Amino acid sequence: MKLDDIIISKAIVEEFMKDFIDYMDIDVAIGGGGPSGLTAGYYLAKAGFKVALFERKLSIGGGMWGGGMMFNKIVVQEEGKRILDEFGIKSSSYDENYYVSDSVETVSTLCSKASQAGLKIFNLMSIEDVMIPGEKVEGLVLNWSSVEKSGLHVDPLTIRSKAVIDATGHPCEIVKVIQDKMGAKLNTENGKIIGEKSMWAEVGESSILENTKEVYPGLYVAGMAANAVYGAPRMGPIFGGMLLSGEKIANLLMEELNK
Repeated sequence: MKLDDIIISKAIVEEFMKDFIDYMDIDVAIGGGGPSGLTAGYYLAKAGFKVALFERKLSIGGGMWGGGMMFNKIVVQEEGKRILDEFGIKSSSYDENYYVSDSVETVSTLCSKASQAGLKIFNLMSIEDVMIPGEKVEGLVLNWSSVEKSGLHVDPLTIRSKAVIDATGHPCEIVKVIQDKMGAKLNTENGKIIGEKSMWAEVGESSILENTKEVYPGLYVAGMAANAVYGAPRMGPIFGGMLLSGEKIANLLMEELNK
């Protein structure tokens, strides 16, 4: 069969633009494609909400790909294993309350199941700013990651959403935009980003669910971004808290959006 290069190119451009235009007005926008963002997107999309995730890198999955120090294994505790089981991800018991999973299988399955549930993933897009027409975050300002990395002066485009989740990990990039550009008071102890503390897995894992919440009207934090904003420790290559945080923020938003 003869293949036409132009038809191939047109198919890619036309189908991508259909998706991008369709997702310019959505229920929830998620910044960051790590485990918490993917999990949140899975549960929200599965519940019938229109959700898009924007990731600046080529790959989806955040730091989970590398396991611990490039040993591609991750650990979850008992509570997190429930979510692995729901996704059909294999894990083995290592010790009481410690379960080990292959990091590559975990990431690829999270990504696949979330996409199949209806989450739309846009990679290679950076979140440059937020839309705040009043007193509430109502969307994201996007540009190609290559534009950001090249330092080019190219104006961005916008998408509107009823809620935004900052799942950008350690840098908590979306919350940082609110703080730096607006000088806004956040829902934290001092009204600002407190910053993550050094490694302490036990406290980091127990804190992450408490810190998963609305930090500014219309803006929610999940995953490591939540601990960074609220000043809790990092936890390294144990990922149960990340998965549970994604589930919690999804449930919280389901309640809010159904009001």
